[in-house]
Amino acid sequence: MGCLSFKTSNDTFESLETKPFEEITVIDIDGNIKKIGNYLTNKKLLIIVNTASFCGYTKPNYTQLVDLYNKYKDKGLEILGFPCNQFYAQESRPEEDIKLFVKSNFNVEFPMFSKIDVNGEFTHELFINLKKSHPYFNIGNNQLRSVPWNFTKFLVNTKGEVCNYFSPDTEPNTMIAEIDKYLKED
Repeated sequence: MGCLSFKTSNDTFESLETKPFEEITVIDIDGNIKKIGNYLTNKKLLIIVNTASFCGYTKPNYTQLVDLYNKYKDKGLEILGFPCNQFYAQESRPEEDIKLFVKSNFNVEFPMFSKIDVNGEFTHELFINLKKSHPYFNIGNNQLRSVPWNFTKFLVNTKGEVCNYFSPDTEPNTMIAEIDKYLKED
């Protein structure tokens, strides 16, 4: 498993201003416009992850994310999957094919969304928000470090604050202790 190399560049923006976290709009995999706030009802913690179908990290990440979702969805965890085609075109399928792929191969039940950019000039507002709220990614002067690869996982509280992030080569099961910790907090 693995990739040739992780992306290590930075993006510079005129401004890092975004809507409040819960007001950020996204398009689900069926083409419906939603607000992130729709996914916060009765939840304490989110995992927001950029995904891809043709990556060496696809199988372990989807398998373990599904396991985490099934274990913790009734305890306050929500997982939001955002396909991204920015890393060697490893998510080149249209949304309807992505939906079929993740459902038939991994039985994904957590919300999936339309493809977005997580880096560069067209970085989705959600990922600007996530990156600006974590010191690893926010390097100052309106510069944000790039998401390095598919399956970068952000652990986010309901205020939109990134509690932690996990690199693409970190398997989701290693997040269990932190998930337990944040779900026990009031």
